[in-house]
Amino acid sequence: MRLVLDTNVVVSGLLWNGAPARLLDAAQTGELELFTSTRLLAELAGILTRAKFAKALAATSLSREELVLGYAELATVIAPSAIPPTIAADPSDDQVLACALTANADMIVSGDKHLHSLGGKYNSIRIVRPAEAVSIVEAG
Repeated sequence: MRLVLDTNVVVSGLLWNGAPARLLDAAQTGELELFTSTRLLAELAGILTRAKFAKALAATSLSREELVLGYAELATVIAPSAIPPTIAADPSDDQVLACALTANADMIVSGDKHLHSLGGKYNSIRIVRPAEAVSIVEAG
């Protein structure tokens, strides 16, 4: 199964336990494939600099750079094709859509209201929340 994780899902998975962390674990064991792009990795690096994540980041005993590089090694980094503007309320979310489309992903995993405003699908790619993705992956 091929997944693109929205950046906030990646942050949650790297810093805390829960459904996002279970998805990262499943990728490590080869149960699923993750895809990202250099723009999504840059967004991840930027988000991890926020003060609200400092305590959780310190608890990992890893630097922000080590977390980003570790995720880049876990996921396949691709160069997404351009897509027409899709999410006017948050154009940066178009990067997630473009990555998923180019990766031929089965699912986009996100809690983002803008992505979910697309009605659960983008083209033929399902848009699901982390807990639902875990259920789908575990069901095989």
